[in-house]
Amino acid sequence: MSAYKIQQRHLSHRGRPFHFVSYEGHAANPAKAIHAAPPTWFLIASGKRWEVMVHDPDQTAEQCDRRFMAWLDENVFKAS
Repeated sequence: MSAYKIQQRHLSHRGRPFHFVSYEGHAANPAKAIHAAPPTWFLIASGKRWEVMVHDPDQTAEQCDRRFMAWLDENVFKAS
């Protein structure tokens, strides 16, 4: 059984709500052509998820929120 604890963060940015969830990483499996992945934060919306950043358990909630907002500014609110 894994010791990894899934975390969730809800925040409002530019008047819109966002939901982020951390997922446990996994080891590589060459037989199935799967690369190793570290624990990662994902943005969850409309039944889909988008990779945001590596989950660092040493970061505070405020540090995560600042990084999430920077990611949102770059990837969601960036002018075309």
